[in-house]
Amino acid sequence: MGCAAAAAALLRIPGFFGPLRPDEAGFLLVARNWHPEAGSPYGRYWVDRPPELIAFVRLSDAIGGAYFLRFVAALLCAALVVMAARTAYLLVERRETASLEARSRAARWTAVVAAVVSGNVMIDAVSAKGELLGIPFVVMACWLALEGLRAGPRRALWLAAGAGLAASLALGMKQNLIGGLLFCGVLLLGDALTGRVSWRRLTGLAIAAGVGVALPILVTLGWAASAGVHPIEVWYAAYGFRADANHILNSQSSDASDARAWELVGIVLLTGMAVVLLWFLACLSRLWRADRAVTAAMVAMLAGDVIGLVLGGSYWHPYLFNLVPDVALAAGLVVTLPAWRGATMRVIGLATVLSCVISFTVWVVDEIGGQPPPTAAYAGHAVGAAAYPTDTIVVYGGRADIVLASGLDSPYRYLWSLPMRTLDPHLAQLRALLTGPNPPTWVVVAVPTDSWDIPEGADLQRILDTDYTLHGDGCGRPVYLLDGVTRPALSIDCDKPWVPTAETGPPTR
Repeated sequence: MGCAAAAAALLRIPGFFGPLRPDEAGFLLVARNWHPEAGSPYGRYWVDRPPELIAFVRLSDAIGGAYFLRFVAALLCAALVVMAARTAYLLVERRETASLEARSRAARWTAVVAAVVSGNVMIDAVSAKGELLGIPFVVMACWLALEGLRAGPRRALWLAAGAGLAASLALGMKQNLIGGLLFCGVLLLGDALTGRVSWRRLTGLAIAAGVGVALPILVTLGWAASAGVHPIEVWYAAYGFRADANHILNSQSSDASDARAWELVGIVLLTGMAVVLLWFLACLSRLWRADRAVTAAMVAMLAGDVIGLVLGGSYWHPYLFNLVPDVALAAGLVVTLPAWRGATMRVIGLATVLSCVISFTVWVVDEIGGQPPPTAAYAGHAVGAAAYPTDTIVVYGGRADIVLASGLDSPYRYLWSLPMRTLDPHLAQLRALLTGPNPPTWVVVAVPTDSWDIPEGADLQRILDTDYTLHGDGCGRPVYLLDGVTRPALSIDCDKPWVPTAETGPPTR
């Protein structure tokens, strides 16, 4: 188990040497410029994430700078492995006939599967995003719930409260990480229905867990009240926005999203996640006879996580982190089944290890052999080097990493494409900014202006052609400079190797 935990952390070390990805850069910019106001939880920039995540990013940045969050993510992966192993041990321990060897085997295989799936580069071995930061809290909730059910009355209440708190914090990292809540709730109810727990104890544990769930919510509401933020704005940023965004995704061209969805299907197959889960479902009847409450809790967690992934839209690779707790615990449960069922899961577990090793090796060889460099960061650095301290920048297409690398402020509040497409669907705010009294000095077109079937994209291009001058090429991204402004030519080498630094650009002014 210790080796698996260490491997989970070590698998993320190569990612420390790459530039911050768009989401990481965007979260960092929001956190560094966090000045809440009545109509916005975050002030200058807007993001569709709960305040807990932005607070976590801000704390990490204050402790160790921009890249420290990746170090934290590596530690959380190691913690995930340890907690998942203990959780699997406790799940199997509940079976009356479970031997110490069976419990230990469940813990070992769960640790291995958790490490290799969370570290598989086909999902994402670089960026530290909400999904990766949140799944350790999902597993923590499952672990503490199981500990609480076997503990004495007073300690059980504290553990139940801790389980609720962990499940709530997982939602604070990513809104659709509902698996911890579902697992704990169904497990507790199942134990009461099967007579394993009295209804009186169920009530006490449920109240304690509810207090734990409510604590982050109450803290957030208290912060919102003290900062003058309307609670409905916090709700909209965390949840309400998704309904509007899904409407936009469904109404506009979906070729890219459809392609990414098929990529996710391929990754689920190649990483071995699909095989683990399918074999778990094939063994449900045997698992049901062994422990009905646990089986129901696992199925509820898996169903919730799959639904949350599908409803997320866009279908980016890191969405698959949501399924890591399900895959790891499913492997631990099935591997202890008698005869060929458990043996088959061990073979499947070895296949997930092989998938991780092969994909990691190919990735490292590509990095050493000259994989195309991170040109978005180069474009940002080039603009920052040519800019004056009072310059501002707007990136069309949602590349916050370019904004961060430039070190310039952005007067446009939407650093991601989806919020722009949802909350400024006709580009009215952007076009008013570009033609207004204080237009941005620089405009980088990271995505063609005719993308996403936005008719007003042609108007945007006319504004750029009329009021701006093409000043250079940011590694395939046109860079425009405001007319009447003189700045040095961009100096950029799109083929040079990436050299990591403490920051991705000058400090945010």
